[in-house]
Amino acid sequence: MHQDLPALGHALGDRPVPSRRPARWLAAALAALLLSSCGGGSSSESASLPLSCSASDQKSWLAGHMDDWYFWTALSPKPAPGPYADVLAYLEALRYTGSDSRFPADRWSYTQGSDAFNSFFTDGMTLGYGLAVAGLELGRDGSKPLLVRYVDPLSPADLRGIRRGDQIISANGRSAASIVAADDYAALSAASAGETLTVVVRGSDGVDRARVLTAASYSLSPVTGTTVLQSPGGRPLGYLAVKDMVTQALSPADAAFAQFKAAGVADLVLDLRYNGGGLVSTGATLAGYIAGSRGAGLNYARLLFNDKHSASNQNFPFAVPGAALNLPRVFVLMGRRTCSASEQLINGLRGAGLNVVAIGETSCGKPVGFQPVSNCGTTFSIVNFESVNQVGTGRYFNGLAPSCAVAEDFSVAQASSADPLLAAALRYADSGSCPATSSSPALPASQHGDEPGERRGMWAR
Repeated sequence: MHQDLPALGHALGDRPVPSRRPARWLAAALAALLLSSCGGGSSSESASLPLSCSASDQKSWLAGHMDDWYFWTALSPKPAPGPYADVLAYLEALRYTGSDSRFPADRWSYTQGSDAFNSFFTDGMTLGYGLAVAGLELGRDGSKPLLVRYVDPLSPADLRGIRRGDQIISANGRSAASIVAADDYAALSAASAGETLTVVVRGSDGVDRARVLTAASYSLSPVTGTTVLQSPGGRPLGYLAVKDMVTQALSPADAAFAQFKAAGVADLVLDLRYNGGGLVSTGATLAGYIAGSRGAGLNYARLLFNDKHSASNQNFPFAVPGAALNLPRVFVLMGRRTCSASEQLINGLRGAGLNVVAIGETSCGKPVGFQPVSNCGTTFSIVNFESVNQVGTGRYFNGLAPSCAVAEDFSVAQASSADPLLAAALRYADSGSCPATSSSPALPASQHGDEPGERRGMWAR
């Protein structure tokens, strides 16, 4: 369904402390970022760097950059930089506050150390413990068990035997109930290699075990599951789980779709329940594998900038890979952490006329993205654009609602025969209807503390 998006008009874009880097390193890193940002060259290239890494020069640069490229530039406050202690405090003061009924307040613009940013998006590496919990689902109810929802393959947590469904009893001596009640999961994130986390977990056997995890850098596993399944009625389906929209996902995805095509699958189950986003181009390629010729000549996404830079509006067409399935329908498993570039994938497929049967819970609601700019050791991901599909649908700030509302069960393995989301997709493939079940309401992303691995965003590349 076409959604008219009123023009914003000219009235309408984990916080490490910036560190100094040698000028040669900074110039090289910035040049690499500019060259790789699809359609983002215009924003980054026109944004002059601060004169130095002093707080004063950084704040002056940020004021100019946001005035020029911030998506909500004419709706946002513009205080003078003087009273603010540093560039991060000033960024908070410059955020759009939600004064226009068409847009909620900006809760997405953020900063990250450039080393970590480049490691993730360029090298396919991340630093941490690899342990993610189901805290968002609990709200602040500390009376319910805090369960492990995901463990990164080959991460410190994986190597120490922690598994999905294990119950967290304590972390660094702090009880799980206290962590949930305070909505504070900071202990599960690490700022540098070598930091330790002592976590007590209770396994399926009911035994409590203490595990000491040492933070380390490890390779991402952006494609975490690939298999050919059969529905209860014997219908062949491909299953693909994609956790990160990064270029490293493309090679295993290509192999998976070749396998699916050879197997003659009639449907695809795409598991995006923990996909927090990434590169627009990666999403466009994955969408092309699904839609095939159905997406040929159509826009997967159109990125719309503020009126100062409407000339930079950019189309991302559907890719048409050789192993494309040309499916009229796709099942997407999603939830509260399906966000940004993964939501864009759902919206993009619908814009091309595919029947996207979304199973799980309402997604996070982030139809906006960034063209990151790096300086002084910090990468600034400031909202620059909104994303719409071929027919102009966007602004799903309340999230994308599921076609079939199904609550997740963290005590069972993801994609196992007992996984309620996958089971619902298989039953729907046979019956054409949702199972008789319901899901708890999703919390807005602004109402919970960030857990490890979140806020990857939607990067215009």
